[in-house]
Amino acid sequence: MKLKLATMALGAIMAAAPAMADLVFPSLSYRTGPYAAGGIPFADGYADYFTLLNERDGGIGGVPVKLLECETGYNTEKGVECYESTKGEGALVYQPLSTGITYQLIPKATADDIPIHSMGYGRTSAANGDVFSHVFNYPGNYWNGASGAINYLLEINGGDIKGKKVALVYHNSAYGKEPIRTLEELSKKHGYELSALPVDHPGQEQKSQWLQIRRDRPDYVLMWGWGVMNQVAIQEAANIRFPMENFIGIWWSGAEHDVLPAGDAANGYKALTFHNVGRDFPVFDDIQKYVVDAGKAAGAGDQIGNVLYNRGMYAAMLAAEAAKTAQEIHGTKDITAAMMRDGMEALSIDEAKMVELGMPNFGPAFNVSCENHGGPGLVGVTQWDASSKTWSLISDFKPTDTEVIGALIAEDSAAYAAENSIESNCK
Repeated sequence: MKLKLATMALGAIMAAAPAMADLVFPSLSYRTGPYAAGGIPFADGYADYFTLLNERDGGIGGVPVKLLECETGYNTEKGVECYESTKGEGALVYQPLSTGITYQLIPKATADDIPIHSMGYGRTSAANGDVFSHVFNYPGNYWNGASGAINYLLEINGGDIKGKKVALVYHNSAYGKEPIRTLEELSKKHGYELSALPVDHPGQEQKSQWLQIRRDRPDYVLMWGWGVMNQVAIQEAANIRFPMENFIGIWWSGAEHDVLPAGDAANGYKALTFHNVGRDFPVFDDIQKYVVDAGKAAGAGDQIGNVLYNRGMYAAMLAAEAAKTAQEIHGTKDITAAMMRDGMEALSIDEAKMVELGMPNFGPAFNVSCENHGGPGLVGVTQWDASSKTWSLISDFKPTDTEVIGALIAEDSAAYAAENSIESNCK
C-alpha cells in the first residue's frame, strides 16, 4: 500500500511538472516574389532537416523542434516585421536569408539577445565577434568568395593574372556591392584590371552591360546575382559567345534554376561554394525515409540534392549542432536564445562529426570562437554539366587571402564599433 501511494505521489509530481518547451527556429522564407525560385528549395531543405530530427531522433536532445515560417518575399521591411512578430515565441536563432534584412536586424537582435546566422551573406565584417557579439556568418562570407574566385583564377593561370581583365556583374544592392572593395584591394595586389557593372533589380534588363562586356572583352566575368538576374546573365553571356568556363558566379548564382533555362549554352559555367553538391550522402536517404516518404516534406520532395535545398539543409544542421552544443554547455535541454548564442560561439565541426551526421565531406571543418564568428573562409568551385544536368565540385575547399580580408574586416568592424559605442566583447 505504501509503495502504491508513493508511486501515485511520484506520478502526480511528474504530471504537475511543466512540459519542456519546444526548441523554436524561425524560418524567414520567401516562397513568393521575384526570388522565389531560390527561396523555395532553401526553405524546404531547412524545414525538412528539422522534421527529420523530430521524426527520427525526437528532436534535439530529446526536445521537439518547432519551425516558425514567416514569408518575407525577400523584402527588407517584411523581413523586419517577421522578426518582430516571431521573436517573442522563444526564437533561438534567425537566418534572415537577405543581406538587406540582416543589416536591419543586427542592432535589433543584439539588443534582444538573439543570435543571427547569416551563412554566406550579410555584413561580412560581422565575422569579427569582438564587435558583433550576436552575428555569425560561418563557414564563409562574401569577401572569402571574392578572394576564392581570384585564387582560382591565379591557380588556372600559373599564379599570375597581372594584366588580365576581370569584370564584375553585380546586383545593384547591398548584397551585390559587398565584394567590390575586396576585389579592388586584390587587384592592387595581383595586378588585374577590374570593372564593375551594376544590374538593377530584378535583373531582367542587362543588354547594355553585356554589350560593354563584348566591347571590353574581359578575360573573366564574376557575378554576384540572385533570382532571374542569374538566368538572364547566363543567357546574355551565351548570346555574345562569352566562354562559359571563364564565367564564375558567387554561391547565390550557381543553382539549377540559374542554368537550366539556357540549355546547352550554359555548359561549363562555374560557381563558388562553401558546401558540396548532389544527393549522394546518407543524410538524404534518411530524409527520404522519415520525411518525404512519410508525407511530411515541406515541399514536393523533389528538390533533394539540388544546390539550394542542400544549402538550406546545411544551415539547419549547423543550427541544430549549435543547439546541441548549447545544451551541453549549460547542462539543460531547454535552452534560451542567449544560450544558443553561446553554443554558436563554441561550435566545432570536424569531418568525424560530418560522417556521424551522414554528411561526409559535405562542408569544411571549422571552429568558431569569440574573436572569429566567420569560420575558416574556405571556398570551393563547382561547374555545370548541361548534358547530365548536374553540378560537380571541381576544386576542394581552399583557403582565401586572410591578410587582405582580415584587414578589411578590422577596418569595417572598427568603424561600426565607433559609430555604435561598442566595447570589446571578448575581454
